[in-house]
Amino acid sequence: MSTADLFPGFESHWIDTSIGRIFARSGGSGPPLLLVHGFPQTHVEWHRIAPELAKHFTLVLPDLPGYGWSVAPRGGPDHFPYSKSAMAGVLIEVMEQLGHIRFAAVGHDRGARVTYRMALDHPGRAERIALIDIVPTYVMWRRIAAAPSPKTEHWLFLSGPEGVPEAEIGKNPIAYLESKLALWSKDGTLAAYDWRALQHYRDSFNEPSRVHAACEDYRAGATVDLVADEKDIAAGRTIDVPVHAIWGSAGIPSAGASPLDAWKQLAPEATGQAVDSGHFVPEENPAGCLKALLPFLRETVLEQA
Repeated sequence: MSTADLFPGFESHWIDTSIGRIFARSGGSGPPLLLVHGFPQTHVEWHRIAPELAKHFTLVLPDLPGYGWSVAPRGGPDHFPYSKSAMAGVLIEVMEQLGHIRFAAVGHDRGARVTYRMALDHPGRAERIALIDIVPTYVMWRRIAAAPSPKTEHWLFLSGPEGVPEAEIGKNPIAYLESKLALWSKDGTLAAYDWRALQHYRDSFNEPSRVHAACEDYRAGATVDLVADEKDIAAGRTIDVPVHAIWGSAGIPSAGASPLDAWKQLAPEATGQAVDSGHFVPEENPAGCLKALLPFLRETVLEQA
């Protein structure tokens, strides 16, 4: 099985960066658009909306560090390689090597956290950002503390001491992966996923370095990423480019107060809307995802016309 079948006409790239080789696909024509996947997926999560987006944009779809076919660095005691700001810096390297200095960006889940930290910590790169099914990291931790739930327990579990979650997941990585893919989907099953994409996720996650990377991603979320958000809030820093938040009506952020309201401290001018979906909006409801994304993203085309 080749995931190239999910991206006909796209090119594959192995790009050398400051942390090692990053895998990415590219395709389409028009202004550059970076698509950043989340946990526990890879760039493949965009396969259902990429063909339509490629009619309007030059797409770049990387695997984040530690995911898919990209390098998986050891995290270290400060977890910094998996901080969202550091990962954003690596993706900027990827975009530069493909000839893109400024670009629009769409992120889902952990990729959306990378995307909004890119806008805050690497100004001048992202022209506008769309964030799918998340609220800011500092808001998420407050919600977990106030009302923990089965859909958010992984934040606590995966961010546990190094080696502990890795050992538990290592007993059956595929079962853990599939439990999350099912739990966070609207219907609670794996029915929403193309079998080829699902097999790719299984192949990717079924490897100790990838499990470690996912845990480091969440450990960074509990430490350096949280501190970064708190410092920005204290300093009154906000995202200075257009922000559009999209969330599944049955997604993880929808369980609390309005996701759009949650963005107002970091993105006072943010717009947003719900889509009929669980957490995995681009795969569960690609038509709804595109309907929510395209009007916002087309502003990039108008700005460059």
